[in-house]
Amino acid sequence: MSTDDLAIARRGAGAPVVLVHGFTQTGRSWDPIAARLAEHHEVIVVDAPGHGGSAHVRADLTSGAGLLGRAGGRATYIGYSMGGRLCLHLAVNRPHLVERLVLVSATAGLDDAGARASRRASDEQLAAAIERDGVDAFLDRWIAQPLFATVADPGLGDRRRNTIAGLASSLRLAGTGTQEPLWGALAAVTMPVLLVAGAVDAKFVAATERMAGLLPRATVAIIEGAGHTVHLEQPDAFLAVVEPWLAAT
Repeated sequence: MSTDDLAIARRGAGAPVVLVHGFTQTGRSWDPIAARLAEHHEVIVVDAPGHGGSAHVRADLTSGAGLLGRAGGRATYIGYSMGGRLCLHLAVNRPHLVERLVLVSATAGLDDAGARASRRASDEQLAAAIERDGVDAFLDRWIAQPLFATVADPGLGDRRRNTIAGLASSLRLAGTGTQEPLWGALAAVTMPVLLVAGAVDAKFVAATERMAGLLPRATVAIIEGAGHTVHLEQPDAFLAVVEPWLAAT
């Protein structure tokens, strides 16, 4: 498994904030958010393993979190979906690096072993589809899922920068089915945590509320009218939650 450094981009000055994207995105997907946060922070935007400039990096969630911590150092970590799972692993395994944590449409994993096995099988089928059909055809099907129905601009142009091998490896090594559930570890995550979900995304609202009940210092923000990609669908509403929370914690 590769231990190459992750590709990063920096902007702004101040207390560091690390942004970690979701599956099939790259760090560029954070551009509207990063530009605003960089007015008061040093913003470190990461390409996750298997994506963008880190397409050559092969890492599971645990080793990927280690690479993330090496890239960002001690900072506030903001992760969306897959990126949230990477950030949560970092907070559990290397809490000294995570000053504050923002999880956007994220989960602590699947409790049931059968559900994890089923998800691994599903992700293997998706990985095989990428290898068979290519990135463009896969992305057209991926973005057509109901999960993304509420996002006006899914950023397909940027997503098409990803590679067949990189996306397939991300599914096989860091998909939800590969993740050992972290619910039992949440009580030991003692830094301030902001949990954000879109009100339309019922599955992740439920996961958010469950995590909030287990984290010692959790704040929950459910953004009305938004779905899974809440930060891209409603960036102003997202920042209206995140920026005051960063200033107050």
